[in-house]
Amino acid sequence: MLAFWIVVFIVSLAVMVKGADWLIASSEKIGLSFGLSPFIVGVTIVGLGTSFPELVSSFVAVMQGATEIVTANAVGSNIANILLVIGFAAVIGRRLTVTKNLIDLDLPLLAIGTVLLIGVVFDGQVTLGEAILLVVTYGIYLLYTIIHTEEEEEGQKKKKKAKRPKVTIKDIVLLIIGIAGLVLGAKYLIDSLVNLSTMLNVATGVIAITAVAIGTSLPELLVSVKAARAGKPEVALGNIFGSNIFNAFMVIGLPGLMGTLMIDDMTLMIGVPTMALATLLFVISGISRRIYMWEGAFYLALYVLFIAKLFNWF
Repeated sequence: MLAFWIVVFIVSLAVMVKGADWLIASSEKIGLSFGLSPFIVGVTIVGLGTSFPELVSSFVAVMQGATEIVTANAVGSNIANILLVIGFAAVIGRRLTVTKNLIDLDLPLLAIGTVLLIGVVFDGQVTLGEAILLVVTYGIYLLYTIIHTEEEEEGQKKKKKAKRPKVTIKDIVLLIIGIAGLVLGAKYLIDSLVNLSTMLNVATGVIAITAVAIGTSLPELLVSVKAARAGKPEVALGNIFGSNIFNAFMVIGLPGLMGTLMIDDMTLMIGVPTMALATLLFVISGISRRIYMWEGAFYLALYVLFIAKLFNWF
């Protein structure tokens, strides 16, 4: 029975990641066909699309009464995004250069978002009022990002009118399949998570903050590593900034609108401090405008230490 639920867990994760891929690709094309600017499509659809698995699995967790999974998933994903994804990207790319735009806009917002999230989860729960605060804050962040970046683009050059792509039946089908894959994958992912935690006598929060977080961070890992190998550090890093801010505000905020979210002890005592430390290191690296190969290796070593602490390996 254990082997069955492990297979269900792996297949569910794979279905969610592939579903997110199809959803992003089809949504991007449909958005452009309606005349949305490439930047708006990039920020809203492509930028947030890599966080769809975290969001959908969090909604399903709330509906099944396993609210502790929500914060564990978001916190675990943010830790994995910084220590694992950027760690790999820095090692593979040998050196990542942080652009001025990321330092001026995204870095302070990521730091502020992390501090706000720590304040919200400090008492071991996320109430309705706190969830509303997170969602509203994200709305302000998104609006500010769009206005700030569009002003920059207009200052540099006048935008050329892009040719609108035509939406085909295939795009609509992929959109529907992508959504279905995310929803069904999330349902069976949470089912397998609850069953595995019972069989292995491990808290659901611990599995969520590790295995689920790593699995749902695969899209970010693939995008960032590919960008690092192609010599595009701004893509590798920008992808993580957007995803972590979305996780901190929306992956916790939106499910929190459905009811109070409880936070398990391991997430509160080990996960949240590790997220704070990882974000601080990331901000320091960002200010120096370089993330070197040795820093990437250090990030990966910290992630191994984090996993070891969760499972009491030493």
